[in-house]
Amino acid sequence: MHALRVVLAEDHALLRAGLTQLLEAKGFEVIAAVDNLADLERALTDPTAEAAVVDVRMPPSFTDEGLRAAIGVRTLRPGFPVLVLSQYVEQLYARELLASGEGAVGYLLKDRVSDVAEFVDALHRVADGGTVLDPSVVAAVLERRRDSPLERLTEREREVLALMAEGRANAGIAAALVVTEKAVAKHINSIFAKLDLPTDTDDHRRVRAVLAYLNF
Repeated sequence: MHALRVVLAEDHALLRAGLTQLLEAKGFEVIAAVDNLADLERALTDPTAEAAVVDVRMPPSFTDEGLRAAIGVRTLRPGFPVLVLSQYVEQLYARELLASGEGAVGYLLKDRVSDVAEFVDALHRVADGGTVLDPSVVAAVLERRRDSPLERLTEREREVLALMAEGRANAGIAAALVVTEKAVAKHINSIFAKLDLPTDTDDHRRVRAVLAYLNF
């Protein structure tokens, strides 16, 4: 089985070593584990790299270097899978990361890494072209968007859209809401129609729906 070749960027040595060990134990190949922007940008030029796990804040300024590098590589390699880790909920970072509408992106809080299964699943979803948002980001959006045009959605449709934003597939949404996958598909089609999303592949429309959810 092919091991996904991953670039890892994290400035804390212990966390970087721990993530490297975790990823390799779960079948990934970490081709570079770096702690600064210059080395990250260099590692992302490796044509054999297939995905990246990147901390938002890195040297030298500890602001948004990792995010900028992630957006930069996706400009050069559209759709390149990137999972961004952040210490805090920053909705702006999530929106910027998703702005291209191409999918294959994730934004998780670092605390989420402690749930190994969830972290690994998120990376697999991103590598497969999906979009994964931390539940804390989704909750913050829900609170902020109470008076938005998304109010045209029913309460159940908003619940489905929130779970879509977390990156869950139809089966996962069905399990979370204790409904059938057929019911989930019906809700999703209604969401697409109410948000006036053009006919396209379902994966692409899911990303567009999440972007609408994030106020693009």
